[in-house]
Amino acid sequence: MISVDEALEKVLSFVSVLSCEKKPLIDCLGQALAEDIIAPFDVPPFDNSAMDGYAVRSRDIAGASEKAPVFLHVIDEVAAGEISSVRVQPGTAIRIMTGAPLPEGADTVVPFEYTDEPERKAKCMTGGGINVFASLPAWSNVRRRGEDIRKGELTMRKGTLLRPAHIGVIASLGKDSVPVIRRPVVGILATGTELLTPGLPPLPGRIFNSNSYSLAGQVIECGAIPRILGIASDDVAQLSVAIHSAHEYDLLITSGGVSVGDYDIVKQVLAAEGEISFWTVRMKPGKPLAFGVLRGRNGKRVPHLGLPGNPVSSMVTFEVFARPAILKMMGASNFERPKITAVMEDTLLNRDHRRVFARVVVSRRDGKYSAQLTGPQGSGILSSMARANGIAVIPETVGEVKPGDEVEVIVLNWENI
Repeated sequence: MISVDEALEKVLSFVSVLSCEKKPLIDCLGQALAEDIIAPFDVPPFDNSAMDGYAVRSRDIAGASEKAPVFLHVIDEVAAGEISSVRVQPGTAIRIMTGAPLPEGADTVVPFEYTDEPERKAKCMTGGGINVFASLPAWSNVRRRGEDIRKGELTMRKGTLLRPAHIGVIASLGKDSVPVIRRPVVGILATGTELLTPGLPPLPGRIFNSNSYSLAGQVIECGAIPRILGIASDDVAQLSVAIHSAHEYDLLITSGGVSVGDYDIVKQVLAAEGEISFWTVRMKPGKPLAFGVLRGRNGKRVPHLGLPGNPVSSMVTFEVFARPAILKMMGASNFERPKITAVMEDTLLNRDHRRVFARVVVSRRDGKYSAQLTGPQGSGILSSMARANGIAVIPETVGEVKPGDEVEVIVLNWENI
């Protein structure tokens, strides 16, 4: 039996970053850039108005106030997407809309509310000029050329995990597609003669296959592509065929068949189809866990994680081992979820010196995080995972956690925290 850290190191040492693909920008959310992004031009590409108002020379409105307004002749109007051919001269102004290029000669935009335009509109007064009631420094309400991004600037590094803002920045550079690390395709195979596919009628002594669906959800959450391969019964020949057909995937995940029972045959098949790196880990839940490599076609070697059959054990071991492996394949450099320190409200016992992963509900009280068990912690109680927004991690060396003790918590989501 090896430690959690040793097991994770073995898994991560085998998997590597996948190949890249060029895709439409809108389809790249959650994927890692395969190359640096260098800005081909300034963003914004020209000085432009940040407000609806009047483009003026700041020196012309120096000292302006409501008691001493400055009158300017309005000589043109420019909307977003247009360019004024008129230069702002002393004593003049150009009516301008948000986003329009700043006319030559102007260095400031006076918002409408700092002029008597509202009053003039109310009185149906048009043309002529405008009174300015505010003195503004140069470049007020102006978005300067290149203030966001400079031409030639390293805008985004290779390996950046693309979020909505990254997508927007790349689009602002005129790109509609980028090279990214491709998403891993993950085969998911449930094992066990007792399993039924959801949607079929219930049968005596049989249970519905939940693992494939929760695991597929976890794969999608990582940004990868799940392929549910169905159910293989506890038969060596059938399981061998099912596992052998999974060689086209980047990772194969099975659930069940890795314990020590008479019908737990995944390790046997894995040994015949490839090699086993380890098969028990010092953790709870999730002790029976197999990792190995399948011999694929044309020399391809497919990593295989044999997760436990109990639903909670399956999800927890995916979180600890499969999630980091998938993220590494996708080019990510940070595999960890956010972690916090919380005050435990319940008692937790750890008598067999394994690392315990307890399902908890985290809330914030009096400026501190508090963690409460979701209820019974049996590895078959899947609803305990559904209720949890965090996983409290109890080290192997800690035999008991009492109410009031601080624990490290992996945050699964921030809901109700």
